[in-house]
Order: sequence, then structure tokens, then C-alpha cells
Amino acid sequence: MSDTPPSRPSFTVEHDPDPSDVLVAGFSSFGLAGLTAVDYLVDNLDLEETGHIRTEWLPSITPFTKGRPRHPIRLYSADDVDVTVLVAEQFVPPGIGELLATAVLEWTEAESVSEIAVLAGVPIPHGPDAHRTFYVATDDYREKRLDGGNVNADIDDDADSNDGDDDSTGDSAVSIDSSAVADGDRDAAADHSVPPMEAGFLDGTNASLLERGMDSALGVGVFITPVHAQAPDIEAAVRLVDTIDETYDLGVDSEPLEAFAAEIRRHYEGLAERMKEREPDGTYDRMYM
Repeated sequence: MSDTPPSRPSFTVEHDPDPSDVLVAGFSSFGLAGLTAVDYLVDNLDLEETGHIRTEWLPSITPFTKGRPRHPIRLYSADDVDVTVLVAEQFVPPGIGELLATAVLEWTEAESVSEIAVLAGVPIPHGPDAHRTFYVATDDYREKRLDGGNVNADIDDDADSNDGDDDSTGDSAVSIDSSAVADGDRDAAADHSVPPMEAGFLDGTNASLLERGMDSALGVGVFITPVHAQAPDIEAAVRLVDTIDETYDLGVDSEPLEAFAAEIRRHYEGLAERMKEREPDGTYDRMYM
């Protein structure tokens, strides 16, 4: 038997109870807004760890809290909450994001999960009009969850002290400007509904999830908000929490998020440094506008 490692990493989902019909996911990416948001959902909704995703042949981390180690990619549920939450602290490069997505999708199909919602931040230059959440979603997800104004995400032009600045990310191949909200979408901005992202592309895990959603009955929605370099970007995480709360009526209060983020900031700052070391320039999930 050869001890030669496989050419690609592998991911295996291990989960005991039946998950909810809806999976809400946040992955480790620049700004850590999506990851912070799902971590806060777990804390605020008092969810219990009910599973994890095991990785092989991928440089890993072992997070710990109060001396107790945890799996880097975890699943959380509760009997009285209508969503299962995926918290992925393990950084997965976009080039192998499809492998993680495939493992998640095989599991969701076997467990009859009907929807996946992803919370994500992208490091893109933006002005105050872009301090909000946008979506990229399959038609069935959009028709069920987004059309008709059932999702509300307030525009907050004061969400960041650097309103109007042009946040760049060095060599990152990401760009956005005020045209992110197209003329046809400005009515949506006026009535506070979540607008679609105008144009561009995603890669990595998010792209693979959306691709499967387009070709199956699985509804997939990726909620995206611009992030700044600090980790975690609290204002961006608040926007994502408010959006997912309105989408699924979870009863989450985002006001304590700033205090929550302060408690985990040191942990996430360390995680961000590890990501910076391991992620080559230009390998973020990318979106062009």
C-alpha cells in the first residue's frame, strides 16, 4: 500500500441529527465578515455543535476556546431554529473550493436540504452607496426569498468612518464602483430591499454552490457586502446578520455584535494573518462590477 498522499485534498461531512431544510454558511475569506456573522448567529441563537467537516491533506488549523479544541469547519443546529449553520474557520483556497462545495452538496442532497444561503464579504473599492448587502442567487431562491420586498437591509451611509474612500486590496483582482447598484436597481435601494449585484463573477466554493443551484432544485443565494482590510469588519458583519435575519425571520438582534466581535477579535486577527501567509495575491473570491 502506497503512502503517497493523494493529489488533491478531500472533505467529508459528519453530522448526527437531521439538519434543517436551510443551510446558512460563512467561510474564511478576506475581512472575515461572513465568518463573523455566522459565528454570531450560533452564539445569539444558542445553537449546539451537531457535526463537522473533516479535511485530509490540507494544511489545517485547530481553533480552541477556553482550552477546548474544536473542528475548524463545524455545523450547528437547534430543534427550535429553522436553519443549520456552517462555520468554516479553515481557509480553503479558491482553487480547491469546488472540492469543499462538492462534499457539502452531496451531504445536503442526501439530507434533503432545500436551500443554501452564504454570507460573504468581498474586498472591493466602494463608496458609501455600497455600504449595504447585495445578492447573487438562483432564480428559485430569488423568487422565494427576495422578490416582493420580504428582505430588508437598511442603507447606512455612516456605517464606516471612511465613507467615500476607495478601498483597494493591493493586487487583488476585485473592483466595484457606484455602478454596482444599476439604474434599474436604485428603486430597490430606495425602498431598502436587497439589490442584486450588477455584474461580475465568483470563484471558489461560492461559485460551485451557485453552479449546482442553477442545475438542480437546490435554491442558492449568496449575500455579499464590501469589506475593509480590518478583521473582522464589524460593520460588514452587521449588514450580513441583519440581512439573513430578515430573510428567515430568525429573531436575531445584531446590536450586541460589536461587543461579541471584540471578544473574538484576537482569535480572528490571528486567523487573518494565517490567511495572508497562505493565500497568494489575487486568489480571493472575485466579483467584477
